[in-house]
Amino acid sequence: MANVDRPHGLTPVGHLLGLPWNGALRRCLVDADYATALYIGDPVDIDTTLVNKDATAKRQTVMIATAGNASGIYGVIVGMDPIRTDLSKQYIPGSTGGYVYVCCDPYVIFRVQDNGGAVPTYVFPGQTCNLASGTGSTRTGLSGWEMSTTTGTTDDDQLLILNMADIEDNELAVNAEWDVLINTHRLKPNSTGAGIAVGCIGVTSA
Repeated sequence: MANVDRPHGLTPVGHLLGLPWNGALRRCLVDADYATALYIGDPVDIDTTLVNKDATAKRQTVMIATAGNASGIYGVIVGMDPIRTDLSKQYIPGSTGGYVYVCCDPYVIFRVQDNGGAVPTYVFPGQTCNLASGTGSTRTGLSGWEMSTTTGTTDDDQLLILNMADIEDNELAVNAEWDVLINTHRLKPNSTGAGIAVGCIGVTSA
């Protein structure tokens, strides 16, 4: 039976150390001038616009991540504060602002649907790939981001594929669900390109 095409962004499902994911999150700011809507399951990065920063310096300010090689990811939106003027919305519309709850543990395992760009094969586990951006659903509040089926082995790809998710009705075919690690995470060591681990890459604001 064909897999259902139902993108949902990235969903935390476990921890690389064998522990269950305990739901630990960080509350982050989305500035009211930020024009892009954000959804549950969206990957986010540190906002690089100075005037968008939290004036109290108590919260990290985030923006949508960029899909593609060498693009950093701070974490994934798992929840958000309600918009008190419109409780029907389960996402943050553009130019609205608010607070999101971000899973930013670099060793959390995420589940993500592939984008069906090619038929996946049994050699995918252990390979790397990038994310594919997508538009979230204003009805469900879920992200439209997916995993690209263009795979490789480079250390600047955004995801490391662990395995196809061992769940019912998940076939090795287009739109399969995969368990992945974020490979270009802001909070874990990065490579110099020569396979040498170096410190975390910082982000400045302009």
